[in-house]
Amino acid sequence: MRLITTTEKTAEIFGDEESVRILAEAGFDAIDWGFFEMAAGKGIWCTDAWREHALHLKELGEEYGIGFGQAHAPYPTSYGKEPEDSVARERILRSMHAAALMGVRNIVVHPVQHRTYARERQRLWEENLVFYRSLIPYCEEYGIRVCAENMWQYDNKRRYIVDSVCSQPEEFCGLLDALNSPWIVGCLDIGHCALVGVEPEDFIRAMGKDRLQALHVHDVDYVRDCHTMPFTKNLNWEAITGALAEISYEGDFTFEADNFYEGFPPRLVPDACRLMERTGRYLIERIRKQG
Repeated sequence: MRLITTTEKTAEIFGDEESVRILAEAGFDAIDWGFFEMAAGKGIWCTDAWREHALHLKELGEEYGIGFGQAHAPYPTSYGKEPEDSVARERILRSMHAAALMGVRNIVVHPVQHRTYARERQRLWEENLVFYRSLIPYCEEYGIRVCAENMWQYDNKRRYIVDSVCSQPEEFCGLLDALNSPWIVGCLDIGHCALVGVEPEDFIRAMGKDRLQALHVHDVDYVRDCHTMPFTKNLNWEAITGALAEISYEGDFTFEADNFYEGFPPRLVPDACRLMERTGRYLIERIRKQG
């Protein structure tokens, strides 16, 4: 099981190349590359130099002894209007191609969820079947799997998080089963589970190892989408690692916990990365010991 972490904060603070070096020196096995700036039309991925940059990062990773195991496409996936939806799709497809050039196996692509889930659940279900099926030819061409993710929405009137696409185990499993493709698999966001009232360990067992092929690992307080390091909020990590062991989870252990770095001066961020790496090794060890 590889230990992977995201680049959202380190790339923002230090730049792409330095981020690769810092994460390699911290001891991670591989990197989860975020293409988030593409959503705003910013950054090198939105220029003609995107291919060269992808290959450059892959070479840099090989030099530092770290791979690229996972990626995250820009989001939101949909806006419900044109030309925004077409532009979003083009950027998602480019991120898939770039990630494949970097050697990435899995790229997380959020489901369509621009509609209010409570009112249009069935319509979102149908739209997501069409959306994910439309990505399969590109998966086959580039040699990369797309991971759907369990999401949430925010009720502005009542001011709390509510269900969205795939937020409940039955719907997430049902969507993957209906798609029935080896190119579309599940990435379970551990924190998102808790925010909609499902304990992560229960969601893990419901998905099983065939559907569950990737993770977003972070801690939450059951109120906010904290995206911070395990043991700093309220999730039960012994139960989570136990459930992963119970289903014989075979994917990577991927942190999406970069908010942990907020507040640290840049000089201390590499040390914070090392602490996160050690925390990840501890959790992987717990999975193995409970298996």
